Amino acid sequence: MARWQPDAPGRLAAAALDLFEEQGYENTTVIEIAEHAGLTKSTFFRYFPDKREVLFGGGTVAGLLVEGIASAPPESGPLDSVAEALDALGRTFFTADRREFSGRRQAVLNATTELREREALKRIELTASMIEALNRRGVPSLTSRVAAQLGSLAWEMAYDQWIDTDNSEGFGPLARQALADVCAAGVVH
Repeated sequence: MARWQPDAPGRLAAAALDLFEEQGYENTTVIEIAEHAGLTKSTFFRYFPDKREVLFGGGTVAGLLVEGIASAPPESGPLDSVAEALDALGRTFFTADRREFSGRRQAVLNATTELREREALKRIELTASMIEALNRRGVPSLTSRVAAQLGSLAWEMAYDQWIDTDNSEGFGPLARQALADVCAAGVVH
């Protein structure tokens, strides 16, 4: 692959995933990832601080969540705003062409303690981003926290279903259904 080709971050992520699958996360170096992508080590570090981050998309997902909440209609309540953000992820990030990559990525994460820990920290950061976005909409702090936590749980449930190659449904509808299921489960009779 030539160095001048576009999407260096995507190429690096694809190369890292291939190598992590082939030789394991622990046995793969940044230099190997860069070479496999047809790039240099300095290009790798222009986009990612370390090999752990190459599978986590930088701040793209957080930005999409914040933007989705901010662009929800003014009359939307907190959960509807979170649902809008999850829909935005489905339209722009968790698209059909990323499903296979995402499933492979999740298998690598599941097999590596260090990556599972990083994923857990990323989810905490994403939940915090949703809380801040809801607070900027004027949602009270406690309500923002609850809505963001419910949204995070719905996202996890939907993502697990979405990466299943037997499932052809889009992420947005899965996330909305998961959010409805999570809210229904919270109702005490």
